[in-house]
Amino acid sequence: GRGAMMAASPSVANGFTATSAWARRSEEIPDLIYLFSKTQYRAKEVTSQVEVIEKRCLDLFSRDYTFSIIHNANGEVCGHYPRQIVFLEYQATDVDRDRFKSPVQVSKLQDLVNRSKLARCRGRFVCPVILYNGKHICRSSTLAGWGELYGRTGYNYIFSGGSDDTWTESEDVPQEDSAARNGDSQLFDKVRGHDIKLLRYLSVRYICDLMVENKKVKFGLNVTSSEKVDKANRYADFTLLSVPYPGCEFFKEYKDRDYTAEGLVFNWNQDYVDAPLTIPVCFTQNLHIDWTRYQSWDLVEQTQNYLKLLLHIIDSDDESGLLVHCISGWDRTPLFVSLLRLSLWADGVVHASLEPAQILYLTIIFFFCFNFLKHIVSEKFSAVKKRRYCHQIYSFYYWDQLSKCPLSSERQARLEAVRELFLAAYSSTVGLKSSSPSPSGSISGLLEQFARGVGLRATSAIV
Repeated sequence: GRGAMMAASPSVANGFTATSAWARRSEEIPDLIYLFSKTQYRAKEVTSQVEVIEKRCLDLFSRDYTFSIIHNANGEVCGHYPRQIVFLEYQATDVDRDRFKSPVQVSKLQDLVNRSKLARCRGRFVCPVILYNGKHICRSSTLAGWGELYGRTGYNYIFSGGSDDTWTESEDVPQEDSAARNGDSQLFDKVRGHDIKLLRYLSVRYICDLMVENKKVKFGLNVTSSEKVDKANRYADFTLLSVPYPGCEFFKEYKDRDYTAEGLVFNWNQDYVDAPLTIPVCFTQNLHIDWTRYQSWDLVEQTQNYLKLLLHIIDSDDESGLLVHCISGWDRTPLFVSLLRLSLWADGVVHASLEPAQILYLTIIFFFCFNFLKHIVSEKFSAVKKRRYCHQIYSFYYWDQLSKCPLSSERQARLEAVRELFLAAYSSTVGLKSSSPSPSGSISGLLEQFARGVGLRATSAIV
């Protein structure tokens, strides 16, 4: 049953275990995963079950942070953001809170959010989601293009083929903007100006764009745009990074390969792929990564290197925050935000009091995200810059082996505990389906590794 699955093989290091009172409430995470897999969140159609989830998430945030709420009661700001959006102000336990306390006032923030929502695709405005050393890591969708601004309701439905209902749930352009419709530049100046004010108010300097195209084009029309191709160069004061990463369609191939990311390389020669990889030299010189080879990387190496880059950005500036976005802000964006949150949590620098089951509950996202945790256990991904005892033990040649160091084993144990809890819950609800079962009927690839790793037989609750 679920309880047995959840309790299987807890990781242990330095007295740290995945099994706890919270983790033993085993029904919560499988139920959350099941709901996540079956329904799309809509702020104006919240059920009592979702209300309970929202309250638990607020409780988990409150364990480590003092926060305010950005109000989105019926989805009036954004139909698919939570009704109560957490704005983290400072760590509740921080004795030096004046140093890391955000100067942002939530009333001013709410006003800027309300004004700037039209600037981005589907109203998914720049939203602060992680507070790290007083800096905001934010997420959003990309900039709205001509079609998004000129009559969202009908246009988006028609040109999305009527297949994606998230395009149809935005409000029409407000009456106050009607006079500006005569000139594109005036309208873009206005809405993007509000977006820029919001970014500046949150002290965001770095914008990391994951789109593989410069603009999203449907039926020959630009549906969305991005900061990197803003004709008026309105975002010139920000440091823009173009780091193209494949969208959710590519992950069907990952599933079809029995959830094996090793050796899976995106086809960069497709017609719509036109965004170059563009990273300022200041961020490339210290990472020892040959970025010219990015199109030859498999999914593991690409995700690892992009995560290293994001961690490097947030560690390189003591005052400025980061925005991560793709097109809709709904697949690649939460993937990297989740990996950032989990990696920083494993280092003990965000959500420090949460146990594996709690950070998992707060971070539930795609299967790939949690299975990928095994690839970032190394000290190379640590945000903690202290020189550790093990640096003196291992030569530079053995840098890759640092995760085996006794003093860095807690990071590994924490990430492995989250991964095991997730895999157990996922396999007991949604189910892991092997696309090419072997003649003997045994599960293959990842499923076999997982069964061995948590002591399950091939015939247990994995479908």
